[in-house]
This record gives sequence, C-alpha cells and structure tokens, in this order.
Amino acid sequence: MDVIVAMWNKIVLLGVFFWLSGVYAQENQSSYRTKKIRVTTDTIWLEKTSINPSFFKITTDKKETLPSTNYNVNFEKGYLLLQSLSTLTAEELTVQYLKYPDFLTKTYQVYSDSLVVNNEALKGTLYQMTDTNPKKTTPFDGLNTSGSITRGVTVGNNQNAVLNSNLDLQISGKLSDKVSISASIQDSNIPLQDGGYSQKLDQFDNIFMELYSKDWRVRGGDLFLENRTSQFMNFNKKVQGLSTQFDWGDTEKHTKIEAAVGLVRGQYARSAFTGQEGNQGPYKLKGNNEEAYVLIVSGSERVYVNGNLLKRGENNDYVMDYNAGELVFTPLFTITSEMRIVVEYQFTDQNYTRIVAYGGGMHENKNWRFGSYLYSESDLKNQPAQQSLSKEQVVILQNAGNDTNKMNAPSAYEDSYSENKILYEKKNANGIEYFEFSTNDQAVLYNVRFSKIGPNQGNYLLKNTGAIGRIYEYIAPINGILQGEYEPTIPLIAPKKIQIATFLGQYHPNEKSNTDFEIGVSNNDQNLFSSLDDNQNKGLAAKLNTKQRLFTGKWNLDFIGNYQYIAESFKTVERLFNIEFNRDWNLGTTTTGNQSFWTAGIQSEWNPNYKGALKGNASYQLEKLDFTDSFSGQKHRIMAHFQLPNWRFQNQTSVLKSDNLLSTSNFVRQQTQVRFYKKKNWIGATFRLEDNQEKIKSTQSFTPISQRFSEIGGFAGRGDSTKVFVAVGYLQRVNDSIQNGVLQRVNHSQTFSLKSKVFQTAKSDLSVFANYRVLEYTNNSAQKEPSLNSRVVYNDRFWKQLVQSTTAYETNSGSIAQQEFTFIEVNAGQGVYAWNDYNGNGIQELQEFEIAPYPDLAKYIRVFLPNQIFIKTHQNKFSQSLIINPNQWQNEKGFKKIASYFYNQTSFIMDRKIKNEGGNFDLNPFGSPKDDVLGLNSVFRNSLFFNRGKQKHSVTYTYLQNKSKSLLSNGSQENSNASHQLQYQHLFQKSWLLNFFTKTLATAVVSENYAEKNFDIKGYQIAPKISYLFSKNASWELFYEFQHKENQLAQAETLQQNRLGTAFSYARNAKFTLNGELSFYQNQFDGNAQSAVGFQMLEGLQTGQNLTWRVLLQKNITQFLDINFNYQGRKSETSAAIHTGNVQLRAYF
Repeated sequence: MDVIVAMWNKIVLLGVFFWLSGVYAQENQSSYRTKKIRVTTDTIWLEKTSINPSFFKITTDKKETLPSTNYNVNFEKGYLLLQSLSTLTAEELTVQYLKYPDFLTKTYQVYSDSLVVNNEALKGTLYQMTDTNPKKTTPFDGLNTSGSITRGVTVGNNQNAVLNSNLDLQISGKLSDKVSISASIQDSNIPLQDGGYSQKLDQFDNIFMELYSKDWRVRGGDLFLENRTSQFMNFNKKVQGLSTQFDWGDTEKHTKIEAAVGLVRGQYARSAFTGQEGNQGPYKLKGNNEEAYVLIVSGSERVYVNGNLLKRGENNDYVMDYNAGELVFTPLFTITSEMRIVVEYQFTDQNYTRIVAYGGGMHENKNWRFGSYLYSESDLKNQPAQQSLSKEQVVILQNAGNDTNKMNAPSAYEDSYSENKILYEKKNANGIEYFEFSTNDQAVLYNVRFSKIGPNQGNYLLKNTGAIGRIYEYIAPINGILQGEYEPTIPLIAPKKIQIATFLGQYHPNEKSNTDFEIGVSNNDQNLFSSLDDNQNKGLAAKLNTKQRLFTGKWNLDFIGNYQYIAESFKTVERLFNIEFNRDWNLGTTTTGNQSFWTAGIQSEWNPNYKGALKGNASYQLEKLDFTDSFSGQKHRIMAHFQLPNWRFQNQTSVLKSDNLLSTSNFVRQQTQVRFYKKKNWIGATFRLEDNQEKIKSTQSFTPISQRFSEIGGFAGRGDSTKVFVAVGYLQRVNDSIQNGVLQRVNHSQTFSLKSKVFQTAKSDLSVFANYRVLEYTNNSAQKEPSLNSRVVYNDRFWKQLVQSTTAYETNSGSIAQQEFTFIEVNAGQGVYAWNDYNGNGIQELQEFEIAPYPDLAKYIRVFLPNQIFIKTHQNKFSQSLIINPNQWQNEKGFKKIASYFYNQTSFIMDRKIKNEGGNFDLNPFGSPKDDVLGLNSVFRNSLFFNRGKQKHSVTYTYLQNKSKSLLSNGSQENSNASHQLQYQHLFQKSWLLNFFTKTLATAVVSENYAEKNFDIKGYQIAPKISYLFSKNASWELFYEFQHKENQLAQAETLQQNRLGTAFSYARNAKFTLNGELSFYQNQFDGNAQSAVGFQMLEGLQTGQNLTWRVLLQKNITQFLDINFNYQGRKSETSAAIHTGNVQLRAYF
C-alpha cells in the first residue's frame, strides 16, 4: 500500500510540474515587452518588479542597436540607467526585454491590505455607501495618441530660405461608448532620395481617419476601394477621399450599403511580354499609352506567369522596384523563353486630375439576394496636371475623336534663359525652319520636347547625353529620305471617362439548386473634348448562371449552365475574364463584334457523407464562344481529380476548334500528374502537351501563333516541407514552331532542380536551392543557352557562441541597364549633389556634379531616367559574416583570459555581373577581375577590438576595402577605396580621455569617357585628441589632424592639410543639450583646385587658410515640445563667410 501511495504522490508531483511548465511556457510567450521611451532623464523605470536578464535589447529611432556600453540595467529592481546623455543623439529609444512570469513576481497573501479595517474603526458607527448613479461613459476615454509634428526653417547668406515640415500622428481609442476612432497621419516634404522617380512626394504619405461602430464605418484619407462581388464591375483602386459603409442585420437577413468619392491615385494598366531565356530581369513595365516611365502604386501589382499568380518577396518568386517600374524574378523562380508574363498594376497617371465615385448595396436573406452598384471615373478636362493645354492643342483634341494617331501637337514654346535648361533657337536653311541648341541668353529661346517616332521617320537625332538633359540636332534629309528618328512634337493625352452600373441577384431555394444573374451597362468616353465617335460610348452586358443537382448518392451529380452576352462597346474598369482568356480561345486582333458565351456541363463529386477509399471529383463542359460575324469557337473540357490511399491523380484536358474571318484553328491541351506518397516520402510524374495549329483559310498555311510542345517530368522527395526536407525534379521538353512554313522541331530543353532544407536546429540551419537548365536548338548554328539559378543559406554558431557565422551564396542570370540619369535642382540643404562648372561653359554637364560636402551646396538630386538598353549578364552574390567573441572566457585563466579581451567582426559582400556569353557562368565570387565584368559591388570590412566598449587602453584596428563598377549610358565607371585604421582610447585620472586615430588612404576613380574625373589618391591621416570630462554630461576637447594626399596620375596633385580645433559638449538633465566645434584648416595644395580631383582632395574647402564652425542646441521646452537650433559656417581667404542656420520646433503627442 505504501508503494502505491508513494507512486501516486510521484505521479501527482509530476503532473503539477508539467502543468507549471505549461503555464510558464504560456507566460513566457506573452512576457516579451516592447516600450518606446523618450530620452528625458538618465534613469528609466521599466517595471516595478525584477526583469529577466536573459534577453534585453535597445534600438534607437534610426533602428540601430544601442551598444551595451552606453547603459546599465538593474535587472533586480527593473530600471535602466543611461551612461552619458551628452553623447546620445537619439531622441527616442525602443526597449525590448523579458518579464518574469506573473506567478513568480506576484505577492501572495490571504487578505488584501486595502480591505483590512483597523480595530479602532470598529468603535464608531458603521455606514454603508450605495451607488445611486448609473455608470457613465466619459467622452474620449481611452483615446491614445502618439507621434510628433515638426516645423522648421533653414536660412543662410548662400541660399534662399527653406521651410521643412514633418507630421507623424497615430490615434486610436473610443470617442464614446459606441463610437471608436482610428487614424494615421503621416506627411513629409523631404525630397526624394538618390535614385528615386517620384515627382510628387505625397504619393508616399499615408493619411487616413476612420470612425466606426457596430453598424457603420466612415473613413477619410487614403482609401482602398474594391468590388469582387460583381463580375462586370470587378476592380480595386487606391484613392484619396471619403468612404462610408452601413451594415446591419443578422444571419437570416443582412443589408450592406457603401459609398465613396475621391481623387484617383492609381490607374489600371497591364503589361504582357514573353520571358527571355535565362534572364531573371529587370523587365521594364510601361503605361497604357506606352509611357516609358511609370511610377507604380506600391502593392497594387499582380504578376502572372503562364496564367499562374506569383507571390512577391525575396524568398518567393519576384521583387518589384515601384519607383523604376521594373520587375525582377528571384533565383527561386527560373524564367525561360517559354513563359508568358502578364503584369497588372496601378500607376500614377497625372495627365489630369481624376475623380472617382462609387456606391451600391446588397440585401440578402436565407434563399435569395440582390444588389446594385454604380461606378464613375472621370478626368477633369479643365484641370490638366502634367500637361498644360493651349487653345490650339484643345482644338486638335476636339477634332481627333477617339483616334490617338491624330493627338499630336508641336511642343516648342518661348522660354527664358536658365543654366538649368536645355533651350533652342529657331534657324532657317533653304526655306526649312528647324531648332538648334543654344546658350545665347540674348536670343529668342524655345523650350522644345522631342518624341521618338522611329528610324528615318524624323528630322532630329540625339546629339549629346553629357549634359543633364538630352540635346537633339537637326539632320537635313538626303534625297528626300529623312535621316532622324525624333520630331519636335508631343503626344496629347485626351481626358477620359468610364461609368458602369450593374444589377445582380441570386436565388438559392435549397442546397440542390442555385441561379444567379447580372446586368450591366457602361458609358466609356475616350475623349471628353470631342463629341466625335460618341456613338461608340455605351454598351450592355448580361449573364445568367444556373446549377442543379441531378443525383445524390455516393457521388453527387450536378448540371451547370451559364450564358453571357457582352456588347462590343461594353467596357470594364479591369479585365473581365481570366488572365489568358484570349490565348485559350485563339482570339486575334481581327476578333470584333458582340460576344456570346455559353457553357453546359455536368460535375460529379464524391459525397463527403459517405466513407470510402476513393475520393475526388470530375467534370465535363462544353463551351461555345461567338463574336458577331468574326469568330466562332467550340471547346470541350474534361477535368478530374482522384485520391486513393497513398495515390493522387490529376488531369485537365481541353480541345478547341475555332473559325474566324481569316483562319481556322485546332488547339489541344493536356496536363496530367500522378503522385505516390507514403509517410514522409513521395514520388511522381507529370506530362504536359499543347498542340495549337492555326491555318489561313485562303492559303492553308500556318500562322505564326501555331506551336506544339510536349513535356515529361519526374519528381521525388522526402521529409516535411516546413522543416527538414529534400526534393529533386527533372523536366524534358521539346518545342515545335513554324520554320519555313512548316511546323517542326526547333529546340529541346532539360531542367534539373533541387530544393532542400538540409538541417535545421536551434543554433544552425542550411538550405540549398538549385535549378540548372539547358536549351539546345535543332539548328546547329544556334548556340546552346544554359542557365543556372541557385541559392545557399547557412547559419551556425560554434563552441557556445564563441564563433557566429552567416553565409549566403546566390547565382542567377539576368540583365543590367545602361543607366541614364539627370540632376534636378531642389531647395538648398535638401539635395545630395553640388554643381561645379569646371570648364566654365555655363552648361550643367553630368561629370560636373559631386556629392556636396556642406548643406548650402546640396542643391541637386540625381534622378535615374527610364532604362532603355539592357545587357544580359550572369550574376553571383556572396556574403559572409563572421563574429569571434571570446568574452565568455573573461572568468578563465591563462590564454583564455587574455583572449577574452579581444573581439573580431568580419563581413564580406561580393556582387558581380559579367556579360552573358552562354555557359560562361561566374561561379567563383573570389575570381580575378575580368574585362567582361559589367557590374561590381565588393565590400570587405574587418574590425579587431581590444577592450571593446571600454575606455581603458581600448584599441580598434579596422581594414576596409570597397570596389564598385557601374554601367552608365555614357560609359562605365569604377571606384575603389581601401583604408587601414587604428584607434586608441584611454581614460586616465577619471577626467582626461586620450584618443588617437590614424589611417591610410587609397581612393581611385576610373571613368571610361571622362578622363578629367580619373584620379588615384593615396595618403595618410594622423589625428590625436585630448578631452577633459567635467562630468558625465559636460566635456571639452582639443584636437589636431594632419592629412597628406597625393594623386598618382598625370597631374600629381598634392595636399598637405593641418587642422587644429576645439569642441565642447554640455547636457543638463536631458532637457538641454549644447555642443559646438571650431576648426582651423591650413591647406597647402599643389594643383588646380577648380577640378574634380581638387574638389575631391580638398573636400569642398579652398587652398590656404579656412575656418569652419558649428553650434547645435537642443532644448526641451516642455515634456511635449522640443526646439532645435543648428548653426554652421565657413570662411576661406578668398571668399566671404558663409552662414547657414536652421531652427526646428517639434511637438510630441
């Protein structure tokens, strides 16, 4: 009996232990805390109880991790102590830490102290209080706000006054017991960064305010409108406006009404193209009017390949550069010449202010539902945005009707002289008037835009791309044949309008019957300036769908029937059918007229109420598509999906026979897959076939769309795709197309693939992906086209995290753009580049722009132009991060104790692109430089620390090496930098901080077409500094710096620079911060200071004596209001003093 009792006690104890472990696990999952804290004091309380020291992290408002040397944490008492507020530049910190579970920190007692009554209180009379007032809701109770608003002004004697503003406000909470609010207001007038394309920055702001309750919702600001209920009004649209939604009822009866109005942010567009063999991108997208430059609304795109929707992301199928309008596929999704790529997206069309209105409602009950929707999207023709229409241009549009070929107008207009403009004079030769580039500010000048219309179709050629704008030159015709490809005309964009109204319903009397219908009308005006062709504006569409159960048993058998009529003039906001509808039916450009589409068939599905080994479904459909007098097609479709224990079978087959005005076609398609799986193993085979033969009626010859292919494949795998697994595959495909009028073999391909997660543990993981494909042509003169896409990612930690390693390796084939760019002037201080007229010709040329060393010179940003020329490349990427941290040995002895003082961090990134010449894969990231390298970005950095983060004989040695090569339209440019750096820091007598820094310099630029930009500068720098620390919040320092630089190229410029200066820093209770610096420079420069090399070596200063100074003041006026004052200036021997000041006021919510 005692044995049983003892065993029972052990079982109960074990059960309690596991229960507590579960409670702790649940507590642990919810015990991670994140707090955002404004830095106003050096002591910050995080919790009233102790916190767990196993996890603690602080990041600044710049998303940078704050070094642990800048703070101490008292985990026992739960507070954070910042070491030096004077050196801390962040205004807000994000603290992440781990709480102990509540059952450990909770105080346990029988009675609460607040409820215990003193014995003396019992001597008097006791009274009872009752609450006679009902509970009241306090307005704005629980309303949470966060964010800030900033307003600033920058002034100086070398620039105009510049206003700066920034707003970031988040609101959430309840306005009353039934009404809640949610708002996000973000706005900034900071100009676009280098490489951007946007012309209006509010395209990226996010502003909305929403009020809502149980039955209604009102939202103003940025809206996302969408309707997927109606087939004839299928759309999604991003707008800025106001929307309302009312929703009431229950599961038996339900009514929903919505309405919205706003300004359109995005216009629907569609780009379709065929993939290039072994080219992952970038692929350039264009607008509806073939605009080469489109700014895509972020997140609006849908990418289809061979009719399948892809997924965005670096670890998925593709990534999108929304600013450049370029699509790049990742190595995980290999692109071939057999892929049909279609991209639907919204782009910002600013030809006119465009307004959209949308409204409708739906009512439904148990057996039926009906609804109606209205949609109107219209340009405001009297409010053009990007184009300013003259009276003559409006007349051109009025007479054009819907014919875009007639919508062209002369582009030249008189303009005033400016060094930032490309202007032309009118010239006359042999009675022919033409335009010629001019910088004569006394002449009558014209601003002229040129349009590319094709070779030997115009009178102008592109002459020069060296200036910040393109310069065109008139070329006289020879023997009546035009010699150019540009004309001084611009295409005019007509204002448009589309309106759609629909009425739809559904009747569902029981689970065996269902009928739905929809009627739609549209009004599509392609030119609001013209009444011509308005008889083509209105259209009608209708559909009727029905489904009826014929038999119920182990297999359910249903009849399906659909009919759809669409008038030729009926238009929708987006596409009406599936993404490859035209290809599925062989619809050509000659297919016109009203559309009639009907479907009839049967569908069989295994009844889930019956048990059995066999499960699945099968269907047969007969489809007929007709266009009035121009097309007639009939298609048979069979689909089946069956599943047995360990087996799965899928098949889709379709047979199309069509007849149009010019040709007939037969199109057969089949896809089959068989799969066997058992436990964690699987194996299978696939078969695909297409045979599309279209012949011209008059000659019985094949048309170019005729093609045939067959593909067989096999695959096998083992494991769990969410954990550790390996999967291999093989595909073999043969392609036939038209050669000399005959459908015959043109090429065949083989594809080998591997996808795996080799291992995954708590401290390490390894994943491998590879896809190798070879395309071989039957014609022996054609070269093989191999392509290799791969990715390997390996993370590991060794010897109790003594060594931490992250390795990534990637190869793919793609293309590189011969990048064109220009420079645009912005307000001083808001740009990146400065212009130096080195040759004194008054023309802003591309090679004359340099990165600005001072804010008042930063008046330009670089804007990349739409890419036109791409060169195919092979690419490899390699990155390695290695950390050696012996800090865990600090309590050891001997060698381990000595090693614990050191810390080493190494990072290496190599990204190479070489010219694709077939199988010349560049697999070795460490290979020697080659002439065929078109793009390169190499960064190596190694830092060795002694006493890292301390001020006791702290030493840091760093070696840096950067190399880059970029391909531009005006030639390639190579840059390289290398440096050895040594820094020593030591605090003695508790107040004196000695800092010594020295480094070597090696900077070189090789420009293919601009020899004056070339230089190879070598040198060294020595910089001792002594600081006196009055307290942890105040310091004063004195520093000296000596630099020697020498250009190794022809002119051999030299610089001897001596710099002497002093600086101070003072902070008081984190509410007041003041720091400043004064520097004196003595520059002995031998060479031309007004050159690219001189500017680089002098870093924007002048020869001789220079003086620079700066003062920064930050003051917390109140807990919620800050003021920042920044003043800086400089003076040289030959110029007057330049002063720049900035005042900024920031309020916190």
